[in-house]
Amino acid sequence: MVIASSFPLLEVFWLMLIFFAFVVWLAILFTIIGDLFRRHDTSGFMKVLWIILLIVMPYLGVFIYLISQHKGMTERQMERQKEAESQFSQYVQAAGAKSDPTEQIAKAKTLLDSGTINQAEFDKIKQQALGAS
Repeated sequence: MVIASSFPLLEVFWLMLIFFAFVVWLAILFTIIGDLFRRHDTSGFMKVLWIILLIVMPYLGVFIYLISQHKGMTERQMERQKEAESQFSQYVQAAGAKSDPTEQIAKAKTLLDSGTINQAEFDKIKQQALGAS
């Protein structure tokens, strides 16, 4: 490193490059460990073997897992995203239905007109709907 010692900026560049590579490797490692523990198609014994491989040969283990399991990782990630999107859509629909006071008042008015509820119950529903907004 004769060149690096005469150019301190080059040392800083190499340090930043090595640090960046380490952070990327850590992110990939945590992604792999998360994927490994979420898998339902693999036995506990195979999960332990993968963890041992990741500990004994960290870089090589990460690359082997990525090469051998990339398709399954993608499929599992897409399934999780679809499930999260579905849950979010259900939440939005449920929250949207609860938070619209005009719709609640209109439904209560229909019930009042049909005789299902009385005026006191209508007033209570109306106050709750207006108070919730």
